[in-house]
Amino acid sequence: MMASRGKRSQAWIKIAFAFSSDSERRVAKAKFTKLAEFCGSRRVSSFAAQAAAAQGLGEAPERTGMYTTGLVVDVAGQRICLYLSGRQHAGENLDALLKQRAPELAPPIVMSDALAANRTEAAAIQVHCLAHGQRYFSDIEAVFPVQCTRVLQDLKQVFDYDEQTRLQAMTPQARLAYHQQYSEPILVELKSWLEQQLQNREVEPNSSLGKALAYVLGHWTQLTQFLRIAGAPIDNNVVERALKLVIRQRNNSLFYASEHSAYIASALTSAIATCIEAGVNALDYLVALQRDRAAVFQNPRAWLPWNYQQPLAPG
Repeated sequence: MMASRGKRSQAWIKIAFAFSSDSERRVAKAKFTKLAEFCGSRRVSSFAAQAAAAQGLGEAPERTGMYTTGLVVDVAGQRICLYLSGRQHAGENLDALLKQRAPELAPPIVMSDALAANRTEAAAIQVHCLAHGQRYFSDIEAVFPVQCTRVLQDLKQVFDYDEQTRLQAMTPQARLAYHQQYSEPILVELKSWLEQQLQNREVEPNSSLGKALAYVLGHWTQLTQFLRIAGAPIDNNVVERALKLVIRQRNNSLFYASEHSAYIASALTSAIATCIEAGVNALDYLVALQRDRAAVFQNPRAWLPWNYQQPLAPG
């Protein structure tokens, strides 16, 4: 599961530069450059440079924004929180992490929203957050009450079923069977209804409702992976909550002095957040790492928050 906070990429500008010939692309680039000069806007000029680079007309400008990625990893009954602050987007950070993973392992399940910056090129099972899809309709319910109420009621029922699987502490396989029995019929009927709204032209495609329908239908497979894959989460709420810790840190410190200081802050925050998840006193853990740092370097696996006290036990 992952999410990212920072400046959003300007995907729309790439579409605007999807012309059929090099001459048309060069004309468009020149127009954007003139617009940037006229407005005195470095931001517009940056948009033009990014779009031109995407079309092979130049190199992409160096990123200047500071992005923070949050990764929450559930493995072997333990939860690890990782924060990475730097120039890379969430998908790039995840790619770098998965390159260190043993190739013989099964592809991991990666939960995120559908933002392009979160996409990974690594072999992974991509899952999207159904709560994000639900939010598209809850945000416009006052404008389109009839259509949105139908969608929200169905999704609420599905989320209620998922809550039952949590309260009953079902195994991943039992949870999968439960959703297939109770949630799948609701979602199959909902998808058919959504498609009819567009096919029968009952919704203006460019309206906010039309865009909400397009988002959900366009990502339907990823949004409903919990109907096919055991253990696939239904939403990204865990990492969204985890991001609040680092967001407060960034707001309180205002900025990082350098990229290296951002790296150090991310490492410390990752250790503290993982200690919290493991029910371990973070201060005691960090003190133990400093005091026995030689042993930590020799065998890092023995000094994780949930097992570091074993080497300290007498005898």
